[in-house]
Amino acid sequence: MFLVTGITGHVGGATARGLLAKGREVRALVRDLHKSAAWAEKGVELVKGDWNDAPSIAEALKGVEGAYIMMPPTQTPSPGFPEAKAVVANYVQALQQSAPPKLVVLSSFGSEKPSGLGLITATRLLEQGLKDMPFPVAFVRAGGFFENFTYGLQAAQGGTLPVFYAPTDRKVGQIATADIGALVVELLTTDWNGQRVLELGTPVSMDEIAQAIGEVLGREVKAQPVPREAWAGALEYMGLPKGSTWAYEEMLEGVNSGWIDFGVEGTEKRAGTITAKDVFARAKQG
Repeated sequence: MFLVTGITGHVGGATARGLLAKGREVRALVRDLHKSAAWAEKGVELVKGDWNDAPSIAEALKGVEGAYIMMPPTQTPSPGFPEAKAVVANYVQALQQSAPPKLVVLSSFGSEKPSGLGLITATRLLEQGLKDMPFPVAFVRAGGFFENFTYGLQAAQGGTLPVFYAPTDRKVGQIATADIGALVVELLTTDWNGQRVLELGTPVSMDEIAQAIGEVLGREVKAQPVPREAWAGALEYMGLPKGSTWAYEEMLEGVNSGWIDFGVEGTEKRAGTITAKDVFARAKQG
């Protein structure tokens, strides 16, 4: 039995499907049993609870062979990241009460840095909170998700893909969420000890992302950087509340400056197997 958090998301879903395909039993911590009924039909054991309820996490951890956990995605954290700190505290409490034989944690590239991370501060806090756990822990520091660029299938109809990363020929670590799920499954179902930190992703430029979208759309597409002074307005147009874009902007600045990147000494390196074009083609097909 393996515990999977975030099963309704891309990575959690890919992890659960991979485990089921290997004939393993899966338990999922979910907030809404009704909305997750499709997973129950696939044989997944559902436990009602969430990241804000340490007792439910501890209950879900009981008797598992391994567990996969992640931070809930929060695009608009409060200053000081109290939401992330509360989640980390709940995880620590639950793991101390119901320690699993092994734990796989979704983190992000840049999480080794002490500051200047923006949204990635959440995974930095998670790594710091779990680094001294007395059982094997693997931190998967993933690059950016190819899926985050599927907006380009609509936005690039005119031939340009607006992007925040610049310069557009600079390569940034990117990965398909299915590749993350595959690595999580590998880590959960193989034997290893101690603490591991794995960088997962392939360096890809925004020019290459735009080219891949163009190949799927059957037209030429060029990456077009959003001017720095227009970031807040663009993020608000994407749905972030006015005045709440500071953490997103700080993360982007960290990536563009090279502060947030792969290549950390002492980490294991894993490349992706699924290309950006593969992800975009699948998204276009629906």
